Amino acid sequence: MTDFEKLFCDNREFIFKYLLKLTRNASLAEELTQETFFRAYMNYSSLRHKESASVWLCQIAKNTYYTWYNEHKKIESYENTQIQNDSEDLEEAFLQKELSKKALACLHKLEDPYKKVFMLSVFDNFSLKDISTLFGKSESWARVTFYRAKQKLLEKMR
Repeated sequence: MTDFEKLFCDNREFIFKYLLKLTRNASLAEELTQETFFRAYMNYSSLRHKESASVWLCQIAKNTYYTWYNEHKKIESYENTQIQNDSEDLEEAFLQKELSKKALACLHKLEDPYKKVFMLSVFDNFSLKDISTLFGKSESWARVTFYRAKQKLLEKMR
């Protein structure tokens, strides 16, 4: 068994579950898992630390998912502009709108800097590095603040 085959066998299920959590779709997660390991195979020579291979694979999986998501977001945005005739779709759209209103109301109740960091990251697509520079803090600070903002927002929405 080659090193890569061992890497595949040891991490296949872990990467699949990670992608399943991101996508919430088993067939898509399977497809993205295959793509992840294909990309890993093509770049296996760049893996410096074999003991951190699972982290390396998670990064590839995440990037693979985001690539897929960005490609399909364009298609989905076109589909969302079409008129929805089905009453179930209308009900779902209404529930989404209500949930969005609640999320925004809870977001505005967050204290600074959590509110600002969350809004810059989510709504303005600022990277955590850019946010850290903007606040004159470390990138770790931005990452922790964003995580805490998400947690506080979820608490307020419950």
